[in-house]
This record gives sequence, C-alpha cells and structure tokens, in this order.
Amino acid sequence: MNIRDWLHVEDHCVGIELILRQGRIGETYNVGGGQELPNLKVIEEICRGVDAAFAANPDLARQFPMAPAAQGRPTAELMTYVEDRKGHDRRYAIDETKIRSELGYAPARDFPQGFAETLGWFLDNQDWWRPLLGRAALAG
Repeated sequence: MNIRDWLHVEDHCVGIELILRQGRIGETYNVGGGQELPNLKVIEEICRGVDAAFAANPDLARQFPMAPAAQGRPTAELMTYVEDRKGHDRRYAIDETKIRSELGYAPARDFPQGFAETLGWFLDNQDWWRPLLGRAALAG
C-alpha cells in the first residue's frame, strides 16, 4: 500500500516552463499532480487499461499473442506481490501549494486520463520501444 504522487510528463513540462517564465529567481517550486495513489491502485488501473485496449483493438492479440488479454484472460493475473526492500518509503509526497498559488499551475490531466494517453502513445509508437526488448521477451 505504498503511495506516490502521479503527474503526466507533459503536465510536468508545463510546470517547468511556467517556472522558467514566471517563477521568482532563486525560488524553489515543487511540481506535483496532487494525485496520491497507492501503487496497487496504479497497477490495477494499468491492468484495466491494457484489457480495454485489447478489447477495443483485436490486432493487439495478434501482435502480443502471449499476453493474457490476447487469450481472453485478465491482465491482472500477472500481478505478483513482492516484499518491500529494507528502508523502503511507504509514501512519497510533495507540497505543490506554492506553484499552484503563486503561478496558477494545475495539471491538465488526472491519473486515468494521463495513463490512457500514455498507454495509447506506447501502443502507437512500438517502433520506439520494441528495439529495447530482446527477442526472447517478445516471444513470451
């Protein structure tokens, strides 16, 4: 049940640009999403998103035949629970109050929308990430 604050990369870039253009020189600003979620909830959202993508696009089953969703099974069956490493923090959080109040920053996406965009990007840009995997990983 470790908790993290989630922020889409484009929202983070917008925050950085806002700081560069309007922030006070020498000041420190935390750019956050204001969306603290347990890691387990994030993994469940990923599994649901993958299952939905496979349901919406039958070609994915041909591209990834070893995926549970390609075989009509839930992606969540891949979840495994592991022991935390020693000294692992249960919660990573930041206070983004200053950037919101001083610079008017707010992320444009909530976690479900940001994740859906990210998953869509990876599915549409396989030529970018496939070379990073070995043939054995793709074969299953």
